[in-house]
Amino acid sequence: MGEWTMKPKRYVPDLRQLGALCEGNYQRLRRLRQLRVDGQPVCEIELYRENEYFGRVRIQVLQTARYTETLQLEQIHNSGRWLNNPQMTVRVYHDAVMAEVISCYRDRQIAPVNDYPNRFMHHPDEKVQVNGFLADWLEYCLRFGHLPLEHAAWTAGESAD
Repeated sequence: MGEWTMKPKRYVPDLRQLGALCEGNYQRLRRLRQLRVDGQPVCEIELYRENEYFGRVRIQVLQTARYTETLQLEQIHNSGRWLNNPQMTVRVYHDAVMAEVISCYRDRQIAPVNDYPNRFMHHPDEKVQVNGFLADWLEYCLRFGHLPLEHAAWTAGESAD
């Protein structure tokens, strides 16, 4: 090796950053799930920004254990799937007050650290990036999400009795 050849620095994940994202995602999910009809394993939220409709986000409980839940989050549109609709599996840790993406887009597991370059060209910090995307997506849902009209009408009819 010549004197100017340098070995690439190995990526070290920032656990504080990942932990903060997972804690924030837990709180965002908790707030969004307050919109669901009690007892239902599925919560749907319609996204509107001004007069533009962006489809629905479905949050479905896949599995429940004593301290954890596994959720599937998916954005859907009435006229079919959009190109690159987000779809993620999220593990919610109630005891640790954290929620982290465990897979996205068709059960692809997310490694904590990826060597780079790699066969699929995943970023070394992909786990942080995907959890950051979840934070942005949930924040957007909180800002522009509404209960679907059929749920809102049903809930209003119940409260009138």
